Amino acid sequence: MVTTISLDQENNPWLAAAARFDEAAARLNLDDGMRKILKSPTREITVNIPVLLDDGRLEVFTGYRVQHSIARGPGKGGIRFDKHVTLDEVRALASWMTWKCAVVNIPFGGAKGGVICDPALLSDFELERITRRYTAEIVEFLGPERDVPAPDVNTNAQTMAWIMDTYSMHVRHTTTAVVTGKPMDLGGSLGRPEATAGVA
Repeated sequence: MVTTISLDQENNPWLAAAARFDEAAARLNLDDGMRKILKSPTREITVNIPVLLDDGRLEVFTGYRVQHSIARGPGKGGIRFDKHVTLDEVRALASWMTWKCAVVNIPFGGAKGGVICDPALLSDFELERITRRYTAEIVEFLGPERDVPAPDVNTNAQTMAWIMDTYSMHVRHTTTAVVTGKPMDLGGSLGRPEATAGVA
């Protein structure tokens, strides 16, 4: 049974992901209750992030973290900084991470995050402030046993170092395992940038 969706639905990542899920669930004769559980994200977090810009202005950025499923282990998934980030995009990416982890049988669930901003217009100091405030707003939902962020579009090892440092300050001890994709001198993995083709 092939699911047909409209062009508008196809252009919305979450609706497109849901349509593919419905098709797969139908082929597997998945129980209705299990369909509902697997289709709905476990947790969706939206935060508004006030940040002092270099010119003295205050700006508020919107950030998201979606934990699609943490049934098989802590959430795992990147954080992107982009002016086109949407909650539906983050939902879809989190669900796809759930399926990727399950298919290769690693003990992680699917998660994803993002902040609506244009990094090309922001200084490194402004990006650091955004990262640290975003992390502080979602810190209670992060951790090696809860949710482990990684780099994605317009984020990198430096971004992960800021997240790791902010998280560690909140829990009052150094926690390198809270992120992947961090610098080598903070416990990062050799070859990590090349493994993902060097995200932007």
